[in-house]
Amino acid sequence: MMKQPDQMGSYVAEDVTFLLRDLSNAALEITNDKREQLIQAGTHYSEMLPVEYQPTTAYMKLFYNTLESHAERVAVAIGVVARQIADRHDVERLVLVSLARAGTPVGILLKRYLYIYHHINIPHYSISIIRGKGIDETAIRYIFAQHPQASIQFIDGWTGKGAITQELLASCNKWNARYEDKLDAALAVLADPGHCATIFGTRTDFLIPSACLNATVSGLVSRTVLNTNLLAADDFHGAKYYVELQDVDVSNFYLNRITAYFEKVQQAVQQHTLEQGTITWQGMQDIQKIQQTFEIHNSHFIKPGIGETTRVLLRRVPWKILINPQYINELQPILLLAKERDIEVEEYVDMAYACCGLIKEL
Repeated sequence: MMKQPDQMGSYVAEDVTFLLRDLSNAALEITNDKREQLIQAGTHYSEMLPVEYQPTTAYMKLFYNTLESHAERVAVAIGVVARQIADRHDVERLVLVSLARAGTPVGILLKRYLYIYHHINIPHYSISIIRGKGIDETAIRYIFAQHPQASIQFIDGWTGKGAITQELLASCNKWNARYEDKLDAALAVLADPGHCATIFGTRTDFLIPSACLNATVSGLVSRTVLNTNLLAADDFHGAKYYVELQDVDVSNFYLNRITAYFEKVQQAVQQHTLEQGTITWQGMQDIQKIQQTFEIHNSHFIKPGIGETTRVLLRRVPWKILINPQYINELQPILLLAKERDIEVEEYVDMAYACCGLIKEL
């Protein structure tokens, strides 16, 4: 009998279905310092959760300002990605599958765009993928049960080093070797500074406002969990639904602000020249240089790009933040978080990324 996911999240049902098991009653949150110690000692990050960052008034003001200044750019990227997805797939079989949780708001915006301008109502699910563990195969089986012969398009927010791209590729190869229903590992993202995605809005590292916050811009859903003490082997991956944060939830506000720009950017989207999505893993060359320059023995301690640097500041223990001054207009949230946490900021120009977070070795 097919397992059923739990209903969760603050998004409307028409926007997305989370294929997750609700673990809201489990005590999974651990302070950043303790969590970092456990991760560096060998505990997998997916077995626990960081404490949700509670933004200051100054940081939330910066988030709203960033949203207003970047909404149009995000809307253009959504349109550009939607064009590529529509060209790539038989839309009658197309199913959007976001990688929770950074991919979820992007998937919703793509679903809305495709409905408005391509007149197709595409099913959209959000599922878990975990580095070192793979994709949630129970969720994939559920999708194929609901949509036989589905043409699945995987979606994420951005790329860093390409770890999730590699995880997705390995998971799809593993699935395709065993099942008749095939998966295409081509990943669609808004920003691909690492040159490791097939479909992208831009390869420039730019600030996607949803990267600034955690659950409160992601449908009040935590990052995903794979803890065998709480989940059966054949169950969905888990997550928590932070209903208690609903008074500060901006998830739907964020989506509506971006959607409001769709009509304005139509000409720019149609005139955009689509680049060939050749994967070169160029970002890894920057990582190797940083690793040598700063004598970092483990590349997992290097998190490049605006989205990943924000994650380092919100839920890891940073050592220092490298910033590329030519991208300074994208970096105000990064600089404010670094100031709040008293983390050293250093200029570093020898990278294609706007910034890079370096994790402290404990």
